Amino acid sequence: IMYMEKKRERIVESSTRTGESDSTEKILSRVQPYFEYTYCTYYKIIHSFAIFLGQRCDCREHDLPKDRTISRLRGELHKLQEQMRKSEPTKASKKTSLPTIYVITPTYARLVQKAELTRLSHTFLHVPQLHWILVEDAPHQTPLVKDFLAASGLKYTHLHMLTPKERKLQEGDPSWLKPRGAEQRNEGLRWLREMAAAAGGKGPTLENAVVYFADDDNTYSLQLFEEMRYTHKVSVWPVGLVGGMKFERPVVENGKVVRFHTGWRPSRPFPIDMAGFAVSVKLVLDYPEARFDGDAQIGFLESSFLQNMVTMEELEPKADMCEKVLVWHTRTEKPKMKREEALIKQGLGSDPNVEV
Repeated sequence: IMYMEKKRERIVESSTRTGESDSTEKILSRVQPYFEYTYCTYYKIIHSFAIFLGQRCDCREHDLPKDRTISRLRGELHKLQEQMRKSEPTKASKKTSLPTIYVITPTYARLVQKAELTRLSHTFLHVPQLHWILVEDAPHQTPLVKDFLAASGLKYTHLHMLTPKERKLQEGDPSWLKPRGAEQRNEGLRWLREMAAAAGGKGPTLENAVVYFADDDNTYSLQLFEEMRYTHKVSVWPVGLVGGMKFERPVVENGKVVRFHTGWRPSRPFPIDMAGFAVSVKLVLDYPEARFDGDAQIGFLESSFLQNMVTMEELEPKADMCEKVLVWHTRTEKPKMKREEALIKQGLGSDPNVEV
């Protein structure tokens, strides 16, 4: 203990000679807890020996350094809590001043549904001022999705709209045979328009807001959402791993979109993937009849929605003038359930009460 006191004195004397008073305070603030902890340790050892020898020990003395440390730490914690409380209103005002991104996601019941939604929700949790509109392809809300959203930590709206039987893909049909998700996206747009009408078309969540159509099986960079956040009419960007190509993208010349790099039907009004554009809510409200045509030709679903609202010259290229890929089509492989089916036949299937 005497050695440590001498060490402290040397530090003070040395810093006084060099005039480094600030660094002295920093050194002492770091050394202080060590000294106090060491004092406490030594006193505990003495206390143990005293008890071993059958002698009484005054415990108050060795508890003092520890008490001082606890008191000091409590004081510092209190100061930090006060600083955090004061900064909260500033953070909140910054957050609410951002334009809201409304994300409309169609989803349907399948083995990988919860896994897909979990991954997607974890991306959305990192995006400030985001409102998730999740629309089930179902006659009613399912307990799985309802419970999932309630525990997600996100601001959300839970809707449902069943796809007519004649528009559904049948077992074995290729995914491109019929447009998918049209009814669910239209239901999301309907809710958005009705919510805006109830608010008189104004309000903090509608001011400069944006709507984006995010499928539940894609992969999204967080940067993508900041790129789309400030959209005046329709913003566009590349999409990776789509259409049998490494990427599809708008081709930009002198800051304007002049054509699209795509391998199939480039003559379409808007040969763009659903994940490759965002629309301002104002534009959606200005064109109340704009919707996705569930009977559109293959590859024309996006065009059926965009063609009456915007021209190619008005498109706003994002992601470094459409040079950077920030979203990818990464569909999850369909699980093979042969062993599960064999066990079910034996009456040994997995517990149906365990939600997957």
